[in-house]
Amino acid sequence: MASQKLQDLIARRRAAPYDPSQSVEFLRGPKPDGGSVPRENTTVEAVDANGVPCEWVIAGEPSTDVVFIYLHGGGYYRSTAVASRRIASDLSHHCNCRSFTVEYRLAPEHPFPAAVDDALTAYRWLIAQGTPADKIVFGGGSAGGGLSAALMAKLKETGEAQPGGAVLLSPWVDLSQSSETFVTNADTDPTISKQYLDRMSGYYLNGTDPKDPIASPLFSDLSDLPPILIQVGNLETMYGESIAYAQKAVAAGVTVVFEPYDDVIHGWHNQAYVIPDIPESLLSLDRIGNFIRSYVS
Repeated sequence: MASQKLQDLIARRRAAPYDPSQSVEFLRGPKPDGGSVPRENTTVEAVDANGVPCEWVIAGEPSTDVVFIYLHGGGYYRSTAVASRRIASDLSHHCNCRSFTVEYRLAPEHPFPAAVDDALTAYRWLIAQGTPADKIVFGGGSAGGGLSAALMAKLKETGEAQPGGAVLLSPWVDLSQSSETFVTNADTDPTISKQYLDRMSGYYLNGTDPKDPIASPLFSDLSDLPPILIQVGNLETMYGESIAYAQKAVAAGVTVVFEPYDDVIHGWHNQAYVIPDIPESLLSLDRIGNFIRSYVS
């Protein structure tokens, strides 16, 4: 059964459902966003990664040289690196690593492949600064998880080194919204609907085939990828594509740690600024740390 704090969060989400008449500008904000306030004892440093604005977000003094490239969610049309400071600092703390957030360009002003190009530029910049590829983790939630998978697909295309691992949190890896769980879980997911994602994928794709393997990495070649952790709620509309991606990766010989969770809401990892110390969020963050210690550190 969900904790009381998680139940309170779900109730908040159900009280503010998606309204298709809302404009992109309205959905982007302005809204109160405590996500821009990192946890205590965190340093934040802005950097220019070959033209892509990024931030180092470091909680305490990590004893490893692992770098977690955090790619924010938001349907490819909203959110920022600044608004990701809390989750980035939480990941830095739980994973004993440095977090590196990327301010990739957003649709509809900058459609596909702008987000992939910016993430790739930031990754190349880190490599050029002397960070070994095998000490880098790609990760993010929703669109950020999909972008992490897309970046790995792009690296296969260009023949560049893969990271040491990837952490995909309820990843949006199929922009065609073809999973049956968009129907079967429509009533249990208070946050994400097919109607919502069809709209946002349209902005991002801007005419690109939704099954393009870089836009929708579920349809990419998943062989020779690094170890991957996937966390997703089994009542989410996006649950089906997470399963499909995990199964395809395993069939391609990739090490996959698949962790389905009961009762959680989409993006439950990134809610400390709304309700602090949600037990399900803390558990998931600890397991992300365990994955990185096991496969990357």
